[in-house]
Amino acid sequence: MFPETNKGFSYEDCKATSDWLLAQTDIRPNVGIVCGSGLGGLADMLKDQVVFNYKDIPNFPQSTVHGHAGRLVFGTLKGRPCVCMQGRFHLYEGYPIQKITLPMRIFKMLGVETVILTNAAGGLNQDFKVGDIMVIKDHINMPGFAGNNPLVGPNDERFGVRFPCMSDAYDRELQQLAVDIGQELGYGDFLKEGVYCVLGGPSFETIAECRILHKLGADAVGMSTVHEVIVARHCGMRVVALSLITNLVVMDYDSQEKANHEDVLQASKLRAGQLERLVSTVVTRIEPNNNYI
Repeated sequence: MFPETNKGFSYEDCKATSDWLLAQTDIRPNVGIVCGSGLGGLADMLKDQVVFNYKDIPNFPQSTVHGHAGRLVFGTLKGRPCVCMQGRFHLYEGYPIQKITLPMRIFKMLGVETVILTNAAGGLNQDFKVGDIMVIKDHINMPGFAGNNPLVGPNDERFGVRFPCMSDAYDRELQQLAVDIGQELGYGDFLKEGVYCVLGGPSFETIAECRILHKLGADAVGMSTVHEVIVARHCGMRVVALSLITNLVVMDYDSQEKANHEDVLQASKLRAGQLERLVSTVVTRIEPNNNYI
């Protein structure tokens, strides 16, 4: 049994939520998409939409962040059945880490095989520019260093194994597919690959923190995605994740630049259409059996 602190995240709770959703729509998604800050337009690309507000879904948390609509959208993307989160959940909103990753377990129970995650991130790599799209090849889970991991607590084998491997957290074939499609679309000048580091937020990083993260090998930093990836992999789903570099972090004490959420949303708007095109093309090239065409 899950302890009282995990109430609401059990296998039975997730099953009840997925059963409720499946009873409301005929769409059986095999791809799940998570929209980052300012990137909710991905969901708007879906055809034959069936939309649920998070507040109406049993056991579901609610998004509290500007730039996150708070809707679960079922539909088809160029004929492929998908489910899309318009808005995600973060540690800084005060939810237990098991609650913010609950949608990944529900994705699995809906029949999702592949998860595509997007986020807005700060660029640590000195070669990055605002507007670059980074295909995530690996991550650094800073909250996890302190024991804040979504898999903490009793393990239910129906979800996955007690000690899941994370050396293949990001599917290498899907990474290559995203890079290849980016080149085909003419995105070569602003398509990058790199390591994403997650912090707890909501405060942006200090200069000293940015410097140490850069030394640790992180190319971009943000406040999301990694916890969802861990749970998605625990459930056996394949993962590809993309960061839109919406600001360059400050690593110089003489700089007058300051990170703020409004700039993040504004930068998202400028490149959002191209990121949406990249994701939608990736979706069309994923076969239901996890092969690629």
